Amino acid sequence: MLVAERQRKLVEVVNDRLSIRVSELSKIFSVTEETIRRDLEKLEKENLLRRSHGGAVSIQKEQSEISYLEREITNAEDKKQIAMEAIKHIEQGDQIVLDASTTAWYMAKELPDMLLTVLTNSIKVAVELSRKEQVRVISTGGLLLPQSLSYVGPLAERSLNAYHVNKAFLSCKGVHLETGLTDTNEFQALLKKQMMGIADMTVLLADASKFGVRSFAHIADLGEIDLVITNKSIEAAIEQGVREQGTEIKTV
Repeated sequence: MLVAERQRKLVEVVNDRLSIRVSELSKIFSVTEETIRRDLEKLEKENLLRRSHGGAVSIQKEQSEISYLEREITNAEDKKQIAMEAIKHIEQGDQIVLDASTTAWYMAKELPDMLLTVLTNSIKVAVELSRKEQVRVISTGGLLLPQSLSYVGPLAERSLNAYHVNKAFLSCKGVHLETGLTDTNEFQALLKKQMMGIADMTVLLADASKFGVRSFAHIADLGEIDLVITNKSIEAAIEQGVREQGTEIKTV
């Protein structure tokens, strides 16, 4: 394959996958990782893609942070049902952490006004919970991502380090039996990993459309999750695969 043809196809692959690692591109095109890195450097200069720690990201659509408006209408009913089931796992007096996912926001909307401490990096979650007198809300602060109205970065990470919680409730962009939980945004992935680290129990909130999907930045392996809550349309083979990794799964 000629260099120009390889580079053209490389852009097509990146745009199709949205994000992909150098190691995967090396296997796809049967060339060394160094060759792929040189290709990516050239293509980035031509404004055809964006390089990012160990891989490349499509610039056709800024996919690292999808707006809340778009996420709210995507599988909305499934997310609401998952959120309602998640609330059943919260007890009076709990300290919990909620990420900036729309499912966590649905949880915040439906949570009863009860003695509870909630740590979150989501502005929308914090605002929703501010209406409940008995719920104490702690915001991480940090670098604001406008599209998702969430805080990330070193300040948010340091904030999390100051706390310990009973339960972490989080979502992600992709859940795969082999590669585990992934996200398109590296900052979000780091923060979600840290949320898991300060919690006694981690609950993954993921509708069936997210299973079998691999995104750019790794968060955790499935075996690190205590409970997965998803909807009943999940494939039986995937549900069984989750159980085989020692993770409890609840469908609603």
